[in-house]
Amino acid sequence: MKKETIGMSFKQLGIYAAVLAAGGAAGWAGGYYLNAENRPNQESVISTALESPSQVPQPLPTTSVVVQNNPNFIADAVEKVGPAVVRIDSERTVTGQVPDPLQNPFFRRFFGDEAPSTPPQERVEQGTGSGFILTDDGHVVTNAHVVEGADTVIVTLKDGREFKGEVIGVDPVTDVAAIKIEATNLPTVILGSSEDLIPGQWAIAIGNPLGLDNTVTAGIISATGRSSSQVGVPDRRVRFIQTDAAINPGNSGGPLLNDRGEVIGINTAIRANAQGLGFAIPIETAKRIAEQLFTNGRVEHPYLGIQMVDLTPNLRDKINQDSSKFGFKVTLDQGVLIIEVLPNTPASEAGLKNGDVILKVNGTSVTTASEVQEQVESSTIGDALTLEVNRNGETQSIEVRPGTLPAEPAN
Repeated sequence: MKKETIGMSFKQLGIYAAVLAAGGAAGWAGGYYLNAENRPNQESVISTALESPSQVPQPLPTTSVVVQNNPNFIADAVEKVGPAVVRIDSERTVTGQVPDPLQNPFFRRFFGDEAPSTPPQERVEQGTGSGFILTDDGHVVTNAHVVEGADTVIVTLKDGREFKGEVIGVDPVTDVAAIKIEATNLPTVILGSSEDLIPGQWAIAIGNPLGLDNTVTAGIISATGRSSSQVGVPDRRVRFIQTDAAINPGNSGGPLLNDRGEVIGINTAIRANAQGLGFAIPIETAKRIAEQLFTNGRVEHPYLGIQMVDLTPNLRDKINQDSSKFGFKVTLDQGVLIIEVLPNTPASEAGLKNGDVILKVNGTSVTTASEVQEQVESSTIGDALTLEVNRNGETQSIEVRPGTLPAEPAN
């Protein structure tokens, strides 16, 4: 009998117990192991069996079962990253018109134009979000909407320390913001990768939802590559990670982790009136934007100046039925249709026209507006970008040199 087979039933029992525990309490990692010191030498067992066939071998010593007191992987990940997750409290002053009861038509009937008007009033809005520390000298990343327009920002660490935060820059296009706090030897996160994520993998979120500090939730990666249009924020240039880990107001800006405790995204959005639908910015996008913000205080995004939609047979038919309204006809039923070329933009200067159907960008086939947007975002401002378009049934190549996305683009 081989050494590995001795005590097999005990191993199987341990494996079955571990499987059942994994189903009932995901992530449990306590294990069993056999005490090898109590096992007899395999050579002596074989020798005894051969020399004395009639002799019944003595019963094997009782095998000890020992439980290892290891934390599960979720707790391990949180212990590793938790100290680098922060709460961000912001205040901004806004000016608005306070409702004036004298504007009511009932009162106007008596006072007419002589009724006094209430001047615009200033009020302070407060908000709370999350963030995480990138460097031990105080580089913090969060969502742009958490701190945009803030007059004051307070960053609170898990250990209770508070720091005044300086907003270095915000990028509304990707919803990423960079904050600096004056400190040293701070705990930091470990960055992972979102490029090889597949649905079904573990996802862990840490943040401060509804003001409940250091809240941990867990789930799975539900999907990857969700377009900004699918998420309901068409003005963003992000391919989102979808997760069912609970994300609530206040989680914004906090990290989304993998099972190793590495940051794979920034929690950023939830769909109203939906459960189990949370979205995160891939860490590659967040890191690229944050580096530009910390270096330059702003981010320059490539820009063409077109309004476009996904072309479908149904849309083609609708346009062709009312071609006089649109000013063009469409012969294809697939591609990315340019609805409008904005004036004084790189697209108009390159000669793109309303009704052009984009088929390829720099040799890469595209069928959705999101794919075109991704190709433009990955291009370099001022460098030639080759678009293959179909115009009135004929295919041609047009070179466009992307400009810088305006702070408030016309589209």
